[in-house]
Amino acid sequence: MPRDSGTIPLVATYEDDTAVTDVDKPVAVGLQRDCLIVIYHKDKTQQGKRVELTSVAVRVGRDPDNDLVLLEEGVSRRHARVQPSVGAGGWVVMDVGSRNGTLHNGKPLAGVTRLSNGDTIKLGSVIVKYLSGADLESAMYEEVYQLAITDNLTQLKNRRELDKELAAECGRVRRHGRDLSLMLLDIDFFKRVNDAHGHPAGDAVLMKLGALLLARVREQDIPARIGGEELAVLMPETDLAGAVALAEELRAAIAAEAVEVGDASVRVTVSIGCAQYGPQDADPAAFFGRCDEKLYAAKSGGRNRVCS
Repeated sequence: MPRDSGTIPLVATYEDDTAVTDVDKPVAVGLQRDCLIVIYHKDKTQQGKRVELTSVAVRVGRDPDNDLVLLEEGVSRRHARVQPSVGAGGWVVMDVGSRNGTLHNGKPLAGVTRLSNGDTIKLGSVIVKYLSGADLESAMYEEVYQLAITDNLTQLKNRRELDKELAAECGRVRRHGRDLSLMLLDIDFFKRVNDAHGHPAGDAVLMKLGALLLARVREQDIPARIGGEELAVLMPETDLAGAVALAEELRAAIAAEAVEVGDASVRVTVSIGCAQYGPQDADPAAFFGRCDEKLYAAKSGGRNRVCS
């Protein structure tokens, strides 16, 4: 493959339902490896989203199977690819047959183009920036992104981010037949904690549970706070038996923990519902609803238990 700019055949052509937009239309732009960072997206929570560049190609597009997923109507399912430059080091970018094309530093991208620190790549209305690992600007964007997707109290992902991850993972299951499970956790009699000890005690309990989940789930799992006292863990590559085993471990660990609030020692239990994504689930909402039914069964069955 050429190392620098030059014209090559498009890797593939994809006919999909991408909305046709004008990529030339200007938009406002609001200590690690080289990376790609989203610096403009209509969905402000996606600004600061980052993917590190290692030694393999990074696929960019709207389909959940891409490495950098951009959920925006002007972005094609398979839009562009960034890959190592052969021989000379660094990175090159190419369009892979997108409907609206790709801009590199404001100019239409044709063939393979070498990237330099600070270069921008525009896909639909989304703007992605290439930054070298030594660029502190990347750390700033990462911080902004994490603030947008994180629950401040527990440091878990927030409901909006969980919904996006759930949709993406369900798409992968439909395409590749992978396992995917979800657990929903609800703190038993949480109102009693607030009534007896005050809201700071309730906050302390939530913080403790958030830390416990972060310490015990696997790297690929996605723990989130989805309501006042309701938490969730999305578990890719996990069948129902694996989800139930983790749920029982978490249930026992939470029951054994004491949260010290002033002179009070507060203990709580949780009810947990587990479900594995299957053919009966028409969409992510149906999957979530089925898991929520299992949570209700755990609560109505006496609490401090796991139902699946």
